[in-house]
Amino acid sequence: MMTLTRRYRFAASHRLNTDALTPEQNARLYGKCNNPFGHGHDYVLDVTVEGAPGASGQIVQRETLDQCVSQQVLRHLDHRNLNCDVPELHGKVATTENLALAIEKMLKASWTLPAKLAHVRISETDRNAFLLETR
Repeated sequence: MMTLTRRYRFAASHRLNTDALTPEQNARLYGKCNNPFGHGHDYVLDVTVEGAPGASGQIVQRETLDQCVSQQVLRHLDHRNLNCDVPELHGKVATTENLALAIEKMLKASWTLPAKLAHVRISETDRNAFLLETR
């Protein structure tokens, strides 16, 4: 088996906060990410597919993968407020961990590519990256 990873970028804002905690507890747990006005990130999304090269010598056509990610993910996330504008995150804390799960759900909802979706990796900063091995 072979993998192919494509990298995408988008900008979005969010606020880390849960109604299950008091304002003081939220501030302690999430620190500056609990800012009432939210804050933004320039996210880097890596989507990895797995399969065997076909007759074209490719696991999947890159343009087809790019169109899938653009239509199913980027158009719903880019320049959006993750807390308000992303149905997959409603009722959840808009952590990047939950964002990775939401992206997996978005992709799998209409996945028709011949390659298997293997990983979703998302970086919110140079220091924080999250890797989800898809199920």
